[in-house]
Amino acid sequence: MTSPILPETPLLNKANDLPLLKRTEQWAKINSGTTNLDGLKIVAGYLADAFTVLPGTIELVEPTPVEAVCPDGSISKIQRGQHLLGTIRPDAPVRILLTGHMDTVFAADHPFQKLTWLEDGILNGPGVADMKGGLSVMLGALQLLEQSEQASRIGYDIMINSDEEVGSGSSAALIERCAKGKVAALTYEPALPDGTLAGERGGSGNFSIIFTGKSAHAGRNPDEGRNALVAAADMTLQLKALHREGLSVNPAKIEGGGPNNAVPDHAILRVNFRPKSLADQEEAQHTLDNLVAIIARGHDLDVHCHGGFGRPPKPIDPQAQKLFHLVKSCGADLGLDIGWRSTGGVCDGNNIAACGVPVVDTMGVCGGAIHSADEFLISDSLVERTQLSALTIIRIAEKGGL
Repeated sequence: MTSPILPETPLLNKANDLPLLKRTEQWAKINSGTTNLDGLKIVAGYLADAFTVLPGTIELVEPTPVEAVCPDGSISKIQRGQHLLGTIRPDAPVRILLTGHMDTVFAADHPFQKLTWLEDGILNGPGVADMKGGLSVMLGALQLLEQSEQASRIGYDIMINSDEEVGSGSSAALIERCAKGKVAALTYEPALPDGTLAGERGGSGNFSIIFTGKSAHAGRNPDEGRNALVAAADMTLQLKALHREGLSVNPAKIEGGGPNNAVPDHAILRVNFRPKSLADQEEAQHTLDNLVAIIARGHDLDVHCHGGFGRPPKPIDPQAQKLFHLVKSCGADLGLDIGWRSTGGVCDGNNIAACGVPVVDTMGVCGGAIHSADEFLISDSLVERTQLSALTIIRIAEKGGL
């Protein structure tokens, strides 16, 4: 419940009358795993209909094509779902960005498909926290904003993508475009169960390294072959040796090989890097580039590296600190003790921060056990976090920025 001394109290209390839980349940009942294009289409339609209560334009935009390395080393195109884009008061003197995602990690054939009340106030279900509940909070906050006297002073873009859970490859350019000219951004990933927000984030890079050697008979002429599997194993060990504080290196999978009587001429190494800082990322990229050349030369075969750092590290700079302190101040006015801490996880907040825009990327519901069948939402947080977002946006409008 909001403090009675706040002038915004009557407005913020209207959050209690919004269908925050109802639409969260409606959206979460539809499977929208990143690869479930049919489910994503249904959810995108529901979202587009729901967000049309706001002034401005709401549209579904086509995804940018995404490339992937197949097990045989060929490059294929992956189809993603449409993204939702909203533009409200584009000529306002102050503009912000609000982002979220409609996809979940649960595929269409995943057994976790139903909503269950574990106890009073605790809802278990796919995407209830990550982030169907967050999308409902986003919309609720904007519904309150539009009833505020400050609404005309602030404009905003809304970007809800369909591929955040796999790195936002088809929406990265859209995120960058939407971030331009914004004084701040709010992203609706879930907060921790106790309400703690994510602060500094490390980055993430995913690579598929293709090794093309030469096949030969393992008994008659093995030395004429060029063993791609051995080269991949060599690189795996050298990459893992880079692992240190500030840079996690995880070689995750080697694909390739063949029958015992043939020298394998093909292999693919899948590896993930988690740099803590931009300097760590630059070092990792430089070392990877050098290793590609070293392994190719040392094993006398071809090595091709596909991929990149799709999530740059997100440090907390002075502008980000201002935004965090504004959110904390708004929380205090609402009787909430808002704290934050660094995390190794990544999200679209990384991409937004890389555009030079301060962002708080855990403005969604309180919940936990995300990406598992134990995922849960604390239902009382729907109203609480809607009020927090609405008040934060209103204060940005009042101040004309941070």
